[in-house]
Amino acid sequence: MTTSLKIAFLPLTDAAVLVAARECGFAEEEGLALDLVRTTSWATLRDRLVFGQVEAAHMLAPLAVAVTLGLSQQPAALAAPYKLNVNGNMLVMAGDFAKALEPDVVARLSDPLGTAHDFATAIGLWRRKPVIGVVHRFSSHSLMLRYWLANAGVDPDRDVVLRVLPPSLTVEAMRAGEIDGFIAGEPWGSAAVAAGLAEAVAIGERIWSRGVEKVLACRESWLQDNPETADRLLPALARAAAWCDDPGNREALANLLADSRYIDQPAHLIERALSGQIIARAGDPPVSSADFMLFGREASSFPWRSQALWIYSQLVRWGMVAHEPAMVAKASAVFRPDIYRRALADSGVSMPGASMKVEGAVNQPLPVGSKEGKLTLGPDRFFDGRVFDPEKIDDYLAGFTPLR
Repeated sequence: MTTSLKIAFLPLTDAAVLVAARECGFAEEEGLALDLVRTTSWATLRDRLVFGQVEAAHMLAPLAVAVTLGLSQQPAALAAPYKLNVNGNMLVMAGDFAKALEPDVVARLSDPLGTAHDFATAIGLWRRKPVIGVVHRFSSHSLMLRYWLANAGVDPDRDVVLRVLPPSLTVEAMRAGEIDGFIAGEPWGSAAVAAGLAEAVAIGERIWSRGVEKVLACRESWLQDNPETADRLLPALARAAAWCDDPGNREALANLLADSRYIDQPAHLIERALSGQIIARAGDPPVSSADFMLFGREASSFPWRSQALWIYSQLVRWGMVAHEPAMVAKASAVFRPDIYRRALADSGVSMPGASMKVEGAVNQPLPVGSKEGKLTLGPDRFFDGRVFDPEKIDDYLAGFTPLR
């Protein structure tokens, strides 16, 4: 018997695993019929999931945590048993603003620490507080932007204006002069560069080498009531992720995503993120970033509880949530490695034996113990060299210099 599942998504390149699971037959092989429901904004997607209009969603990882912590309009217990990707976002700014930055875009993107300080100087030269588009207050992009700016002494709540708008509207907002730049998942940064509206300033992969991005989010109650369905869905996604990571499938994947049902943008723009060949400024040769977006390799899909807690630490840092033991427990419980392990136990997918790790401590590929004995974790370094120990959240937060 075939089980139908409605899954909400936004038109972004990192919806690739869901699209491939449907279009390449991986879901069908598991007896699942995926109905992918295209949505414009993260707020609408959140509501569709919370109110039961869909069974699952392609969701910003911090949004899943925030909804569970009661920071959203309609609190609900959400669970993320699978990460759909890591990395994949880019900060772009108007060309006039970028003139105050390092002109060599390869050097600019390779040195996020120096570029952050250049950016701080550029703010003082700009005609107004720079207006930077973010796709949601509780997005990985927004938290990374805050982290990056604060390193250079920029207060993201005072020195710039962060304006929320859906990813697919970012390019038109730049064209209309409503924003001076934005940070979003691909292909929207590339689309702004291709239109001559912006230049790339920083990429997520260089801010946090394995930065958590989108997750498969479900209502906790649905996961509890439908374990057999979840145990079919995750293997389908894992096979789709392996297919998406295969360089030989990039062109086919870009063409799938370009369809009007999904992203509805040119395939060549979409393929840039998939291949890690980023055009930072119109007319320039591509800048290579081999790990610009990962779907499954090197345990990219594993829902580390420590990453949920890093998200929590940033929410605390910016005064979005009170730091309390109950909140720590709730945030940690959003990511569900137990369900991941159960669903993929017989799939051959390599997975770590631990559920938490010190984030930012891996500087080069690291072999680790797993059931299959063949798992290598990729570098997960933060651009400023900090590490996040999930057992020492207080010490981590105390290490940041207050901006005011």
